[in-house]
Amino acid sequence: MAATESRRPRADATRNREQLLDVATRLFASAGTEPSMRAIANEAGVGIATLYRHFPTRESLVDAVYQDQVSRLTVGAHELLVQLDPPAALRRWMDLFGDWIATKNGMLDTLLAMVESGEIAHAHTRTELLAAIDNILEAGRTTGQLRADVPAEDIAAALIGIFTVASSPDHSALAARLLDLLMDGLRPSPWNQRKGRGAS
Repeated sequence: MAATESRRPRADATRNREQLLDVATRLFASAGTEPSMRAIANEAGVGIATLYRHFPTRESLVDAVYQDQVSRLTVGAHELLVQLDPPAALRRWMDLFGDWIATKNGMLDTLLAMVESGEIAHAHTRTELLAAIDNILEAGRTTGQLRADVPAEDIAAALIGIFTVASSPDHSALAARLLDLLMDGLRPSPWNQRKGRGAS
């Protein structure tokens, strides 16, 4: 019984942390301005003291949300390839990337300050994300379902452009159409194959 009781607070603490992380991610993604720590605690149904116990500063919460989103993208690339063929995996990954961009927009001021101070290594994150894209591209090149002449850097740049143009939830339909167009350009076609040979 004692062992069971000792495990319960840790389980509750884990659930509280996950709940706070989920709520903070959702609020960061949907808010026009950075939500207050109290608003996040209230939405999660916990006291402000509980929030500060898990995340003593706004920076620590932003860092946790940011790292969680990056992990979803990097791990997600592998998981999506297990479930889907490469083109479908890449298209679904683009949606995850859009979620990450939306979340970043809701915590941008704090995030930029942390990048500036060196608390978040932006270059390392970029390397991780490009590797995730390239992992899916390589699978698609192997199956012949994705073009072999498009680097991960170009796809990342295109995604940033799309989600800059269609950044708000009101533009989700536009974002989806643009992503579908991008995917059409990434599938091999006789014209694309001739162009790739001519460029080499």
